[in-house]
This record gives sequence, structure tokens and C-alpha cells, in this order.
Amino acid sequence: MARYGVETRRSPEEVIQLALTFFGEEGLGLSLTSEDGCCISFEGGGGHVTVAAAREGTPGEHRTNVELESREWDYHVRRFMGEI
Repeated sequence: MARYGVETRRSPEEVIQLALTFFGEEGLGLSLTSEDGCCISFEGGGGHVTVAAAREGTPGEHRTNVELESREWDYHVRRFMGEI
């Protein structure tokens, strides 16, 4: 299992929606296993992906910390990190 982290200017809600599109049925076809306001998880192909996004910094600083966990989907997780 691998863990990754990246910062983005996108909101946590945008990050979760983009993860759904990228990893879910419209994208790589992974099955959605859980979703809430800050986290989303998928399974498929013998592995899984979890994306957690949280706003950080002071007011006026628009940055989101994104933590990703992957088993068997590392290449695609790194591609997603580049897109956000």
C-alpha cells in the first residue's frame, strides 16, 4: 500500500468530485465503496484508492491538502495528483 500527499487550490468538494469522475464508473471504472464530504473510496482490480481532502491555511489562503492511499493503482493516483 502506498500513501501520497499533494496540495491544490481546488476546494475539497471539487477534489472529491474530480476523484469520482476520474476513478469511478465514468473514468477507470472502480466501484465506489464510500463517500462523504471529505473522503471517497473505491475498489476494483484487486486494489483500492482512498482520497481525503481538507481545507488548510488561514482565511484568504485557498489551499486544500489531499491525502491519497492506493493499492495496485499507484500509476493512476500519480496521474490524478498531476491533474488536480
